[in-house]
Amino acid sequence: MSNSKSPAAKAARYTITAALPYTNGPVHIGHLAGVYVPADIYARYLRIRGNDAIFICGSDEHGVPITITAKKEGVSPQDVVDKYHAIIKKSFEDFGISFDNYSRTSAEIHHKTASEFFRKLYDEGKFIEETNEQLYDEEANQFLADRFVVGTCPKCGNEESYGDQCEKCGTSHNATDLINPKSAITGNVPTKKLTRHWYLPLEKYEKWLREWIVEGHKNDWKSNVLGQVKSWLDDGLKPRAVTRDLDWGIPVPIEGAEGKVLYVWFDAPIGYISSTKEWAAREGKDWEPYWKDKDTKLIHFIGKDNIVFHCIIFPAMLKAEGTYILPENVPANEFLNLEGNKISTSKNWAVWLHEYLEDFPDKQDVLRYALTANAPETKDNDFTWKDFQARNNNELVAIFGNFINRVVVLTDKYYNGIVPEPHEISDIDNETLEKLQKFPSIISNSIDRYRFREASQELLNLARLGNKYLADEEPWKVIKEDEERVKTVMYVALQIATALAVLSEPFLPFTSVKLKKILNIKSNTLLWSDVEDKEELLSPNHQIGKGELLFAKIEDSEIEAQLAKLEATKLANIFENNVAEPQKPTIEFDDFTKLDIRVGTIIDAVKVPKTKKLLQLKVDVGIDVRTIVSGIAESFNPDDIIGQKVTVLVNLAPRNLKGIESMGMVLMTNTPDGKLAFIEPENDSVANGEQIS
Repeated sequence: MSNSKSPAAKAARYTITAALPYTNGPVHIGHLAGVYVPADIYARYLRIRGNDAIFICGSDEHGVPITITAKKEGVSPQDVVDKYHAIIKKSFEDFGISFDNYSRTSAEIHHKTASEFFRKLYDEGKFIEETNEQLYDEEANQFLADRFVVGTCPKCGNEESYGDQCEKCGTSHNATDLINPKSAITGNVPTKKLTRHWYLPLEKYEKWLREWIVEGHKNDWKSNVLGQVKSWLDDGLKPRAVTRDLDWGIPVPIEGAEGKVLYVWFDAPIGYISSTKEWAAREGKDWEPYWKDKDTKLIHFIGKDNIVFHCIIFPAMLKAEGTYILPENVPANEFLNLEGNKISTSKNWAVWLHEYLEDFPDKQDVLRYALTANAPETKDNDFTWKDFQARNNNELVAIFGNFINRVVVLTDKYYNGIVPEPHEISDIDNETLEKLQKFPSIISNSIDRYRFREASQELLNLARLGNKYLADEEPWKVIKEDEERVKTVMYVALQIATALAVLSEPFLPFTSVKLKKILNIKSNTLLWSDVEDKEELLSPNHQIGKGELLFAKIEDSEIEAQLAKLEATKLANIFENNVAEPQKPTIEFDDFTKLDIRVGTIIDAVKVPKTKKLLQLKVDVGIDVRTIVSGIAESFNPDDIIGQKVTVLVNLAPRNLKGIESMGMVLMTNTPDGKLAFIEPENDSVANGEQIS
């Protein structure tokens, strides 16, 4: 039995955490693919195997970006977090993310837990206290927390780096390290002012971290996680502030720390613990074994931007506290891009979960499957609406749904929906049933190694097995000559359908519920291990229910609507971010009168050989027809601009371009999307040669 061999059987209990979503905006597909879908697959898988597992999360509601949003919107930070906490929580519920508890860091239990955690480390002398210079905005009359400072990254030169981390190169730094820092509140250049803070001396844990992760987990942690951890350790760890000068957050619980709060990176991971306490209090359980018993496995599901916090900082905090277990694994994913571009919440370049649920009602599992099958497990991947459509139509509909539909329709047609008694079991039947019984172990092997993409394809292979079996045995043909044989074929096919109902639950929970209803199977009556251990999953004479389509084809028009929405976003961003060039130096009227600008018409256009940008134009400017070489080939097809009215500077000194003498300049401007546009008279009747004044 695979239960005894699988790593999933080794722990007494599991604590699964998913990164706390930041309540500064809704959840998008990047968050789902990177964290929440794989975490939910894992949690559901453990439950259906009979493991004691809790799945913990909550909203991360402190930190500077929330205060920035509040200032922009003219509301309080609490208003901001209340709004997005509600949106995020409902989106997760509607999408079927099966948290055992979803809390929030503004909750009283979290404030108490984080304060006690800090106080214990403080009382035991685990922090160092320093007074040093921090950036200060004189006009705003406040210290500038990291996200209130923008400047040039000292490592890669990115001019839009934040004070704590450069999002371009991933380097962590202090705000005072930035080149040319500016306040994000007023735009002013900040001054420096002395302030006192408490720091966690990470360098003290460097040797231990290297032994624990880089050496101790080199064979079972993902290479992208190990690589990033090793890079941080090789660079050398430095003390990290655990407090900040801010009025939004958890007050530092010691005397003389008025006006200071716990730094959000310190309080947020403690949110896993406080959320577990909240769950335990509600369920009448003891929370401590889930965080302090060595027989518990703690697994953090995060995105790659959170690796440093969950593999270096939080473990160092837990080690310093002394009574907590450490994570067994941190299977961080890489990033998911959207239609070839990086997902950006500020630019609205995203597929938002709550909007998806409105646009595609009852299609939660389609998105779950598409994101799992294309998961960014080892490298950044790209989500495209066309791939989403293909995954649904060519895989879920054509393979999984098609098999179930055929089985249910034929069972209803031949036996009024009653599972037939098998007659004689042939070699092909035995071979098919043996293959069926191997799938739980095959899928488990992938899930236990956090290879959810691979596991999802193995689930589909089970549906493929069913389709091949039916195609080979052709019950619709055999029924005419051997009714007993068809009873066996349909019996075997129904065993495969039942296995799919069980094994699909972690990946396609809504589909699993539907399929169990169709097969008239009560929830939780079959476990994962039953698929490989039981000789029979669905007994003869069992009455199945009425069929319904598990998946519906997604039409081109639905996909085009989503692409149009993204295109509208792209254009809106271009217009919003379009900044006019500053005015050139003032000229005298006499300078302007020297320019002879006339209306003309392009009468011929050809590409200049061996160039990308140049077109050779013949332009009738009224006084003559002249050759003009113009760098517009990337914006216009030569044939499309013949007959185009243009504006020409005719008295520009001739220039030799690629051996062609150019006699003038066609006046152009840029469109918001970076293309060129002609400056032309509004009235087509304006004659060639007319002067512009």
